[in-house]
Amino acid sequence: MRIADLYAAEGGPVLSLEFFTPKNDAGRKALFRAVERLATIEPGFVSITCGAAGTTRERTADLAIEMQDQFQLTAMAHLVCTGTTQLELGETLRHMQARGIDNILALRGDPPKGATDWTAVEGGFRHADELAAFVSERFSLGIGGACYPEKHHEAKSLEADIDNLARKVDAGVEFLITQLFFDNDKYWSFVDSVRARGIEVPIVPGIMPVLNLANLERIASLSPGTTIPPELETAFREAGEDDEVALQAGVRFAAQQCRALLAKGAPGIHFYTLNRSKATLQTVAQL
Repeated sequence: MRIADLYAAEGGPVLSLEFFTPKNDAGRKALFRAVERLATIEPGFVSITCGAAGTTRERTADLAIEMQDQFQLTAMAHLVCTGTTQLELGETLRHMQARGIDNILALRGDPPKGATDWTAVEGGFRHADELAAFVSERFSLGIGGACYPEKHHEAKSLEADIDNLARKVDAGVEFLITQLFFDNDKYWSFVDSVRARGIEVPIVPGIMPVLNLANLERIASLSPGTTIPPELETAFREAGEDDEVALQAGVRFAAQQCRALLAKGAPGIHFYTLNRSKATLQTVAQL
């Protein structure tokens, strides 16, 4: 099923889940336990991330295939331009399409670990819109893209960032999933700006139920420009070493955020799960 069709249907908001490829057998077992538990919320789809430099491209594809086959969940594989040639991407796409994967998320990707600047490899793509056009022209796959309510940190301005979005949509992107954010007003302001630019595809809020202060600080370091809510930071500091109190603070904040987004008409919620189930399950239970 093409994911864009889920958002176009009349069945109400779509809940979806994001997982990353595990590094070892223990991580794999933990991931599949989490997926089994989270399948009870009947997600519209699940997405599988790819390493920033394309390092898990084959594993991402195979995990998406396995998850779709084993759990009967619509799976979307992330594809990145970083470190990957057009030929390699074509091979991966043919493999996935032959095994029943109907959707991909087209991303530029981050620089390889340790690098400060992003550069394309010879025979590769420079931007996500080029990758989206390649997929759209050669494969019958649904295509999603990423967007940034508080602007991509490399973009010169929000307007320039939205111009990039327009190019991605023109190239075949059918829906957009946001980088995680904590301030709903910034999401709705971004949606208004995108609509004013003439972009009409669904813009799905990406939400992460944060687990503790260390988790929040890591988000701040990995997502430059993301507004960190002082009330959530204060709640985590007050929780101290009590992991359960911290978890409940994160769940309450995420549930409140999700309820407000859905009440105002967001097309769904895309949960960044960190390959765990407890926080997402508790958040969904409060919706």
